[in-house]
Amino acid sequence: MTTTDAPLLDGVHHLKLPVRDLARSRAWYESRLGYQVTTEFVEHGTLTGLVMTHPNGGPMFALRRDPERAAAAAGFDYFSIGVPTKEALETLAARLTSFGETHAGVHFATIGWILPATHDPDGHEVRFYTTEHHTDTTDPEIAQVADPVATAARREQAYQPAATGTPT
Repeated sequence: MTTTDAPLLDGVHHLKLPVRDLARSRAWYESRLGYQVTTEFVEHGTLTGLVMTHPNGGPMFALRRDPERAAAAAGFDYFSIGVPTKEALETLAARLTSFGETHAGVHFATIGWILPATHDPDGHEVRFYTTEHHTDTTDPEIAQVADPVATAARREQAYQPAATGTPT
């Protein structure tokens, strides 16, 4: 399929997560990540969902009260939220730490930097990945990555001297 044959798409419209407790999840996404509620969905007099936007361009977020699905989805990383630079990712990691949130720290990953292992109140893993890349996405070595951790570690070793201007 060529780009002229492919349908016209325009990014991700919004992400939706099932949650056990809308108020608790709302407070978490507001305080930790800066999201703001723009729409509330009420069915038969009961609040059943929220749409949240981010003031600095993060993806729109929808939260839907669905305790059973929230429990079933706990622990899985459905998406990674883009962060523009490694420095912004490090700032976010420090912010999460200041709230007492655990995470795995900022790491060199396949094409950018990643902040994994943050969990929202329902246990969904919320990952953050830089939209700034340290690697050309057309590099043949990353066309198929058999061991992401080992590949990133090896590539980071090669990247460090290049980033500092020191010969390898």
